[in-house]
Amino acid sequence: MKHDFMSHDLHLPELTFRGMLLGVLITIIFTASNVYLGLKVGLTFSSSIPAAVISMAILRFFKDSNVLENNMVQTQASAAGTLSAVIFVLPGLLMLGYWQGFPYIQTLLLCACGGCLGVLFTIPLRRAMVVNSDLPYPEGRAAAEILKVGSQNHGDSAKQSASGMKEIVSGGIFAGIINLFTNGFHYLAGEMSFWFGVGRGVTQFPLGFSTALLGAGFLIGISSGIAILVGMIIAWGGFVPYLTNVLPMGDAKSVESFAMAVWKEKVRFIGAGCIGIAAIWTLITLAKPIVEGMRISVQNMKMSGEERETHRMDTDMKPSTIALVFLLILVGLVVCFYSFVSAVDISPALMWTLVICGIVIALCIGFFVAAACGYMAGLIGTSASPISGIGILGIIISSLVVFAIASANDLFATDAGVKFATAMALFMTSVVVCIAAISNDNLQDLKTGQLVGATPWKQQVALLIGSVAGAIAIAPVLNLLYEAYGFTGALPRAEMDPSAALSAPQATLMTTIAQGIFSSNLDWDYILIGVGIGIIGIIVNLVLKSTTATLSLPPLAIGMGIYLPPSLEMPLVIGSLMSYFVGKYLVKRAKERSGELADADVEQCNRRGVLFASGMIVGESLIGVIIAVIIVISVTSGGGEDPLSMVGKDFANTAEWLGLGVFILTIAYFVNLVLSTKFNREEALEIQRINEEEHK
Repeated sequence: MKHDFMSHDLHLPELTFRGMLLGVLITIIFTASNVYLGLKVGLTFSSSIPAAVISMAILRFFKDSNVLENNMVQTQASAAGTLSAVIFVLPGLLMLGYWQGFPYIQTLLLCACGGCLGVLFTIPLRRAMVVNSDLPYPEGRAAAEILKVGSQNHGDSAKQSASGMKEIVSGGIFAGIINLFTNGFHYLAGEMSFWFGVGRGVTQFPLGFSTALLGAGFLIGISSGIAILVGMIIAWGGFVPYLTNVLPMGDAKSVESFAMAVWKEKVRFIGAGCIGIAAIWTLITLAKPIVEGMRISVQNMKMSGEERETHRMDTDMKPSTIALVFLLILVGLVVCFYSFVSAVDISPALMWTLVICGIVIALCIGFFVAAACGYMAGLIGTSASPISGIGILGIIISSLVVFAIASANDLFATDAGVKFATAMALFMTSVVVCIAAISNDNLQDLKTGQLVGATPWKQQVALLIGSVAGAIAIAPVLNLLYEAYGFTGALPRAEMDPSAALSAPQATLMTTIAQGIFSSNLDWDYILIGVGIGIIGIIVNLVLKSTTATLSLPPLAIGMGIYLPPSLEMPLVIGSLMSYFVGKYLVKRAKERSGELADADVEQCNRRGVLFASGMIVGESLIGVIIAVIIVISVTSGGGEDPLSMVGKDFANTAEWLGLGVFILTIAYFVNLVLSTKFNREEALEIQRINEEEHK
C-alpha cells in the first residue's frame, strides 16, 4: 500500500521502541568508531547514511516498517558522528596533567547537556534554515534519497537496502582484518617513511596504510585532499628541511628524530595559526546569513499558535516540553561545573562565579555556534563543517573570560592555579563543542526529515535520545583508548611507546592555545607565520572560486596538512585523488551507457563507494577499540603491551613492505568495486518519478 508521506493525516509508526533501540545500538557503535578515528587523525565521519542503510536492512524484516521509522533511526544514530567531536577538546585535560582519566559522571553530564542544548538551540532555527532556506544540505538530501528508495519492502528496493548493508559490512570486515594484522598481530606495518637529506637538513616522503583514512579521503573530496597535500608540502617540503638546516640538533639521537622534533615543536604551530585564521574567516563570511537566520527564528518564536503553520510536518516540540528539558539541562550543567570546580581549594564566591560563567558561556556562545554550525552544515555538509574551528574560537573566548576572573582573584600566583585556570577553559569549551557538533548535525537531519515527510518534534526527541546514548558511550571508550594507547603528551604508563600514542591533534592544539594565553610562553612567531599562510590560502581560495566553476583550496585543510602527522595525511590524499579520478571515469562511462540517466548512474556507483568507505572506517575503528580492550586487560593482569603480537621487532622492515603491498591491493579492490557497479535503471526511474511528484 502506498502512502502520501507528506500528508498531515498520516498515521504510521515513526518514533517506535524498536527503532529507538536499534538507534541506540547503532549510536554506540558509531560513537566508538568516531572517537577512535578522531583521536587518531582528528577527523570524524557522518554516520547518517550508513545508519540509514543499516536501519533499512534490519527493519525491512518487519512488515509495518516505513521510511519515517527508518528516518528516525538514522536521525538518532547520526548523533554519534557528531557528539564524539568533544574529543577535539576534552583529552587536553589529560595532556595538561589535570585529569588522570575521564571521570564518568562529569564526562557524561558534559556531553549529554551540551548535546541536548545543541538540539534545543536548533529548534528555533528550523524554519529559518530548513523550511524557508535554499541551503543545499548535501548529506541531508543524499540520506533522503536513500531512504525514499530503500525503505520500500518489496522488489528492487528491498534488494538495494540489502546490497547497501552488504557494502558496509564487507568494507568493515575487510578493514577490520587488515587492522587486526597491523595493530594486533603486527604482520603488517601501518606506515613507512623514506628519509632523504636536503643540504645539512632532512625531510621525508611519508606513506600511511590506514584503510579507514583511505575511506575518509574518498569521502572528503578532491579539494580538501589537494589542500591537505599543499599543507604537507609546505611543512615537509619547506619548513622542516629549512629549519633542520639552520637549527642545532642538540640532544637528538638521529637526524630523523631531530626532524620530527622540529615539526612537533615548531612547524605544527604554523599549522595552528593557519587553522585559527581560516576558522575566523569562515565565521566572518557566514556572519550576515547567520544573523539573518537568527532574526527570522526570533520572529517565529514570537508568533502565536494561530499565526504558525499547524501541519504535522511543521510542529516542533511544545514550549512546555522545551522548558522542562532546558531546566533539566541547566541542573545538569550546574552539577557538572560544580563537581569540576569544587575539586579545587578556592573560595565559594570564586567557585560559584566560575560555575555561572561556565553556564553563561555555554548558553550565549552555544546559541551563536548552533546557528553558525547549522548554516555551515547546510552549505557544505556535516563532514566538511569545521567544528575544530569553532573550538578554536571557543577556547580563545573561554580562556579570556577565565583569565580575567583568575587575574582578579590571584589564581596565577601558583602553578596549580594556572593549571586549574587552563583546565577550566578547556572544560567550558568542551560544552560549546558538544553544542556545535549536535547543531551541526541536527539541521541536516531535519532537512532529511522534511524531504521524506517526518514530524519535526519526533526527530527532535530522537536526537535528544541519541545525544544521551552517545554521551553514555563516550567516557568508557575514551578511558579504554587512553589506557591502551595513550595520547600524545599524556601516557598512562611510563613504559609505553610514545610513537604508538593517539595524536588527538585538535585537543593538542586547543591545549596549546589555552596554555599560551595563560602562561604567555607561546611561540607566537610560528603562529603568526601560520596566520600569514592562512591569509594567502584564503586569497587563493577566493580567486579560485571567483574564476573557476569547481576549483577551491580550503585554507582550513591547508592548516590541517601542516598540523597533522604526515603518515596519517597521505592515505587521505590518496583517497581523495582516487575519488576524483574514479569519478571522472564514471561520468564519461555513464554518458555512454545511460544517456539521459547518466547522473543517476554516477550516483549509484558513488553510493556504493561511499558505503564501502564508511564500512572501512567503522571496521578499522571497531577493531581498534577491541584491540584496546585486549591491551588493557593484558596490562592490568600483568601481561605485555602487545598481547596479540605474532612477530618480533626484527620483522619490522618486512612488515612495512607487506603493509605497502596490502595497501596497494586495497586501493585496487576499492576502485574495482566502484567501477563494477551495474546501473539499476528501475531505481533511477523511481527516484526521478519521486522527484517529479515533489515538484508538482
